[in-house]
Amino acid sequence: MGSATREALASSRTALAAHADSADLATGESLFDAGRVIGNSSQLLAAIGDASADEKAKTALVKAVFAPTLTPVALELLQSAAAARWSSQQDLLAGIEELALRVTAASAPADVSIDTELFTFGAAVSSDADLELALTSKLTAPAAKVSLVDALLKGKASAQTLVIVRHLVQQPRGRRIGELLGDAAAIVADQADTMIATVISATRLTSTQLDRLAKTLSARYGRNLTINQVIDPSVVGGLKVQIGDDVIDGSIATRLKDLRLQLAG
Repeated sequence: MGSATREALASSRTALAAHADSADLATGESLFDAGRVIGNSSQLLAAIGDASADEKAKTALVKAVFAPTLTPVALELLQSAAAARWSSQQDLLAGIEELALRVTAASAPADVSIDTELFTFGAAVSSDADLELALTSKLTAPAAKVSLVDALLKGKASAQTLVIVRHLVQQPRGRRIGELLGDAAAIVADQADTMIATVISATRLTSTQLDRLAKTLSARYGRNLTINQVIDPSVVGGLKVQIGDDVIDGSIATRLKDLRLQLAG
C-alpha cells in the first residue's frame, strides 16, 4: 500500500467518523453500488482515480453522476474518497469498498456478528467446489451470483451480511472467495475495535479452552478478539493461530516437520 493510499484511507475514515450517527445500511449499500458502477466504467475510474486531477472537478463529477441515486451521507463519503489522492485506481475501489464495509458494519444491531456470519459462509463455500465455482466464475452472470447468494443467506444471516456478500461476488477484483470474505471480515472486526483469530486444531476446543485462549491473545494484542475455529486433523495436535499477518504455529505436525529437517541436516 502506497503512502498516498494510506493518507486517503485515513481521510476517508475521518469523514466516516463525522457521520457515525447518521450512517445506516442504505448508505452502506449505496456505497457498494457506487463502487461497482465506478469499477465497471473505465472512464469514470480513470477520471475519479486520477491523482493529478483537480479535487473540485472530481467531487463535482461524483455529484453529477451519483446524486440522484445515493443517500446524502453516501454521496458525501464518496466525494471525500474522490477528493483524496490514491496510489492506484484499484486502491480507490478498495477504499470505497472499505468505506461501505465500515458503514454497513456500524449499522448492525449489537447482537449481530457479521464477521462470524462471513466466516461461516466462507467455510460452507470452501467445502463445496461446485458452489465456489458458481460464485467466482467469470462465466456466471452477476445477477445469477446475487440470486444464489440470496438463496443461501436470506433468512439465515443478517441483512448486513447479505448486502456485503452480494457486493463481493459481483466485484471480486481478482480475489478468491476465501480472500474476499476474509478481507471483509477483518475490516468489519476493525470497525468494532476487535481482531479475528483463526484457530486451527485437530479437534474442536471446549468453551473453557476458547475463553482462556481469547483472554491470552487479547492481552497480547491489546484488543478484543473474535475466534473462528477450523478443524484440520492434519495438524495432529496442538494449535495453529493466525491473527492478521501473524501466525503462531504450535501444532504437533509442524514440530515433527521441524524435527525431521533437523535430523536430515
